[in-house]
Amino acid sequence: MRRSPEATRPGVSALLLTALLALTACASPGGATAAWAEGLDPVSTPDWAQDMARFDAEDAAHPPPSAPVVFTGSSSVRMWETLARDFPEVPVLNRGFGGSQVRDAVWHADSVALRYRPRQIVLYAGDNDTAEGRTPRQVLDDTRRFVARVHAALPGTPVVLLGIKPSPSRAGLLPVQRETNRLLADWAGSQARVRYVDVFNPMLDADGRPREALFLADRLHMNADGYALWRELIRPVLVR
Repeated sequence: MRRSPEATRPGVSALLLTALLALTACASPGGATAAWAEGLDPVSTPDWAQDMARFDAEDAAHPPPSAPVVFTGSSSVRMWETLARDFPEVPVLNRGFGGSQVRDAVWHADSVALRYRPRQIVLYAGDNDTAEGRTPRQVLDDTRRFVARVHAALPGTPVVLLGIKPSPSRAGLLPVQRETNRLLADWAGSQARVRYVDVFNPMLDADGRPREALFLADRLHMNADGYALWRELIRPVLVR
């Protein structure tokens, strides 16, 4: 990912300040905390403020399309440079911020999705979470919070959850990724406006190992073939 844990882990005071500011932002006038924020851990790093400022600058320089399908999440989204060409039939907007976790998407949901009043949101997150030791249940709970925040602000907006991809560099995490994806798929199946897309199994070879041919030399991020596969998996669920 773009930022290594060692390079970005903030001090305790910075995390506490970020958490306080975020909690203040989500409090109602009466002092109550928004339901989606209850139990939510602080952002993984306050450095995301730089990415949010970059999105502001991009919007000012190039106004985003009206009612886009917003793709957000970690570097698998951020590095999808052919996104608009891959889905010419719908207006799309890339708001990925590499290295992020699900909780970061929750805290920054307004900057990466809500303010665009999207017709649909596609989220890819959880990859970094499990790599940093967060459990399948934590990823599910944070994902539920993300959807709750979206639906509190924009009722009826459909959300697509992409399963965690199996990458060669994180092959040791395959059991955790499988369990996380199972929880996400089961939960999404019980929701009216949430869909789960399995990118995990199509990216495995006949022996159940991540397909090396879909990845860059770092064995973590996808190459053009990997994104071509994702394109075909995601296209059927997009809102035209």
